[in-house]
Amino acid sequence: MTAKLDKIFDSFAENSVFKNKSVLQINYTPETIPHRDKEIEAVASILAPSLRGERVSNLFIYGKTGTGKTLCVQYVTQEILKRVKESGRDNLRVIYVNCKLRKVADTEYRILAEIISSLGSSVPSTGLPTDAVYSKFIELIDNKKQLILIVLDEIDQAVKKISDSFLYTLTRLNSELKNAQISLVGISNSLTFMDELDPRVRSSLSEEELIFPPYNALQLLDILKERAGGAFIEGILEEGVLSKCAAFAAREHGDARRALDLLRVAGELAERESLDKLGLKCIDKANEKIERDKMIDIIENEPRQHQLVLRSILDLNEDKKFDKIFTGNVYNKYQELCLKTKNDILTQRRISDIIAEFDMLGLINVDVVSRGRQGRTREIRLMLPSNIKPKVNEILNTSLTI
Repeated sequence: MTAKLDKIFDSFAENSVFKNKSVLQINYTPETIPHRDKEIEAVASILAPSLRGERVSNLFIYGKTGTGKTLCVQYVTQEILKRVKESGRDNLRVIYVNCKLRKVADTEYRILAEIISSLGSSVPSTGLPTDAVYSKFIELIDNKKQLILIVLDEIDQAVKKISDSFLYTLTRLNSELKNAQISLVGISNSLTFMDELDPRVRSSLSEEELIFPPYNALQLLDILKERAGGAFIEGILEEGVLSKCAAFAAREHGDARRALDLLRVAGELAERESLDKLGLKCIDKANEKIERDKMIDIIENEPRQHQLVLRSILDLNEDKKFDKIFTGNVYNKYQELCLKTKNDILTQRRISDIIAEFDMLGLINVDVVSRGRQGRTREIRLMLPSNIKPKVNEILNTSLTI
């Protein structure tokens, strides 16, 4: 075994596909952001009054995943902070909260705790009344004239897990502050997110709105060319590799993040196989791997009720008594699981909506079946690859404490 490990380690030490793999990773901030000049200028115009310490309008940005929303906001806020520092002032704080992180944004309490942590203080992980945590936040920031700019990335995920009430509370805090002021920047991947908010929240949050359009294939190719030059050793990429990555991502709603992930994973696969060239077959293999990983990511971040429905479908799929699974079977099993895990039971119509969402995501396949006089029902087939089922079971059992 030691000899085999030595062979693997030596192979990686001697042969490298990458010059600097971090250039392709999600947390990398490039010096330039191609094809987003218009959006950067719009964000800068809205946030520019913060340079004078003035409160800026709440800004809501939405667009599909991988359209550069977070990158542009971070770029503009970093430039503003640089200007403020050069002027010798200390009247602006930018707080970034990733609402997709379960341990950060699955309760209002934890979001506030994360904001307070960014300000250099702390509260217990649990135990205090939420009102007391808000009081702590106000106490921290209201000791001088300053603007607190809170960027809530993937804000739709937090609202899905909690509710929109915390947004309303944050937008109304300015009425309690004597010195400091708060402005919010909300970033969402959901184009319909605003429609689902309480009208009061919508009116206070979306004082300014920006839509980021998806990239087209040619724009994605430009982005890939710029990053690939810094990421890979010269001559490793075969002809057509970048174009194929761009085409895959353009098909996925113009997702630059997807294109970069695809190229990085393809490079990792080529490295493991000690290939001299990163070719088109590596892109195909990487695409299959990312699709599997994407399913796991979706399941891990679904709300509890969605996870209960999926757990029901998985259980029925493994039960030999059921040759076929219908909507009614799922609802009966779902009710059992809700009672077992002490969760509220949603209506059958709502469960049907969740099943339709899973069908759209590709986790299941749904066919409408006629039963003659008994009407129509939907037959459900699980579409999860067998190699990820153990991981999915582990995620659901841990999340639902089954």
